[in-house]
Amino acid sequence: MVGWRVALLVLGGSFATLPAPCPAHAGPGMNVARPESVRVGSLTLHACGERGAYCGRLDRPLDPAGVLPDRISIYFEYYPHSGPHSGRRSAPSGALPFGETLVATEGGPGYPATESRDDYLALFGPLRPDHDVIIMDNRGTGRSGALDCRALQTAATWSIEAVAGCGESLGERASLYSTAYATDDLAAILDALGVRKIDLYGDSYGTYFEQVFASRHPAALRSVVLDGAYPLTGKDYAWYPSYAPAMRDKFNLACARSPACAALPGSSIDHIRPALEGLRGLPFSARANDIDGREREVTADAAQLASVMYGEAPALTTLREVDAASRAFTAGDAVPLLRLMAETAAAVDSRDPTGDPTHWSAGLAAAVMCHDPPQIFDMRLPPRERALDRDRALAERRLRDPDSYAPFTIDEYRDMPLDYSFLDLCVAWPSPPPGRPAAQIGIDASYPDIPALVISGELDNITTPADGAAVAAEFEHGVQVLIANSFHVNALPRARSTCAAQIVRRFLATTLPGDTACAARVPPVRLVARFATGFGELDAAVPLPGNQATTSELQMLSAAVLTAGDVLARAPALTWGHGVGLRGGTFRVIQRSSGTQVILDAVKWSGDLAVSGQVSRNAAHRVSADLRLVTIASTAGTATPTAAAAGASGRVSVRWPDDVVGAEARVAGRIGGHRVAARLPAP
Repeated sequence: MVGWRVALLVLGGSFATLPAPCPAHAGPGMNVARPESVRVGSLTLHACGERGAYCGRLDRPLDPAGVLPDRISIYFEYYPHSGPHSGRRSAPSGALPFGETLVATEGGPGYPATESRDDYLALFGPLRPDHDVIIMDNRGTGRSGALDCRALQTAATWSIEAVAGCGESLGERASLYSTAYATDDLAAILDALGVRKIDLYGDSYGTYFEQVFASRHPAALRSVVLDGAYPLTGKDYAWYPSYAPAMRDKFNLACARSPACAALPGSSIDHIRPALEGLRGLPFSARANDIDGREREVTADAAQLASVMYGEAPALTTLREVDAASRAFTAGDAVPLLRLMAETAAAVDSRDPTGDPTHWSAGLAAAVMCHDPPQIFDMRLPPRERALDRDRALAERRLRDPDSYAPFTIDEYRDMPLDYSFLDLCVAWPSPPPGRPAAQIGIDASYPDIPALVISGELDNITTPADGAAVAAEFEHGVQVLIANSFHVNALPRARSTCAAQIVRRFLATTLPGDTACAARVPPVRLVARFATGFGELDAAVPLPGNQATTSELQMLSAAVLTAGDVLARAPALTWGHGVGLRGGTFRVIQRSSGTQVILDAVKWSGDLAVSGQVSRNAAHRVSADLRLVTIASTAGTATPTAAAAGASGRVSVRWPDDVVGAEARVAGRIGGHRVAARLPAP
């Protein structure tokens, strides 16, 4: 399914690292120690962690039909409401009193929902006084019997053979990890807890789970929120027909809203196409640094560029840089595009670095993707015949719709990682056992008449706006809210705006989205206008009254500000908190509740300027930077301007608002003994 593995949320920490809230159901000013165990419905739950949680398990049959005798223990966390009992629901004597109930379900598939608890609790925070929260690890993930197909879990890249081997190792159990059975597990937990109705939030693949749950357990739902949604089925579904149009729209819209890009002839796809043709004509192997500064070997070819443009990983840096990096590549500077390729190769890898399936299960992901959605071939056929069926379908598609994934060919699209192109992923997966047909999960789905809110990112080509509209239309009173200039999953922390979170909280409280005007006010993504091997290639910053700096020094200033913007754009995606500059130097990131701080050590964005110092973005999206600049002899074949010879230095302070359309950076300081006062577009 499109986007199943690209929710790519930053997973929450272990219980040992979580801060302590007020004790469960303690009133204002009270200091009540929570009991070590409580009864909720028919279950006894035990206190766990420092977030006021109680942990529980429910023993379930792995095979609901009873053909296999295996059992599975489903793990969940229960967070009682934090305020006084509202009186809306009573509880038996000695049991925990109920609030209304919120449930969050994770993207993936393969991620355990409880590792994203921080994100969900942050979203639900203002509702916690009178809402309980339940988070369940789906069967086959996390602490609910995470599947460990070791070869697939540790493979450098997924292969058809490794996916098939996983299916063979699971045997008859392979079909028993379907989303349908996972939704039945949640329904059983709700029944055991005595919870009558829930408000269900899901992101990415979690929206698929929600729709299956709504079809199988409609009476359990008060409302649903689907954040980054795609439908269960549809015309031409297995080919993902909205994927390519949304990808092209993403780049073209962003370019049209960026003055420097819009001033160039043609669309963004037109700007990128010459680089694509160059990669087709002369692919090559290269080494480049990924988002964490690790050197990776990449094959620079059309398929790798497709991964960058379709993968949306990391979403911000790929969108803001692909256009300019492609133009630089065509002009002879491959470094920016190779960096994006290396960063994407790292970002699309969902595995925990340790290969621990409890953090993400490749086996569960493969089992769900090969049993739940439709394929371009008939999954009922034996694998050998299925491959022939695939080849027939591909041949027909090449004749009927060769531009399905334009500007890439169908085969260039297929050469992306299997778990992003999807078309060949399950071609050798073992045939499902009789009585358990694959690709039927959404065929007979019916949707209950309940309040349904669909949140879609305007620039999301993973779960596209068109997909979100199709899901909203399935609910009689479904509403889609399109968040402008935004990507995949928008109500959780680290989205470009808090708008979606505000709308979701209001909807969960009232079942109405209310005023959604903020959705249109998210500012456009600021694109990199151009890459430069030397700062003399850049437009000079615009001098302000009192400026004494020369044109060359104002070009040097432009490169310094672009360096600060470059590292700040990468800060949210770093895994370990440190990275390397485009052409050298290092930086590290410190994340605080008050905002983000990046420390630079001789970072080179252009080849002839080293920038050190710090750049910070606070919670109000205001950026400030204090930078030290030193020119160095260029190693990129461009001459350093005479007025800023190697060794020239300066210190400047930079300020800009990060959430304003047309934002400008203002700069003050000294370069080469000259007073600097200037402005330039915010990076």
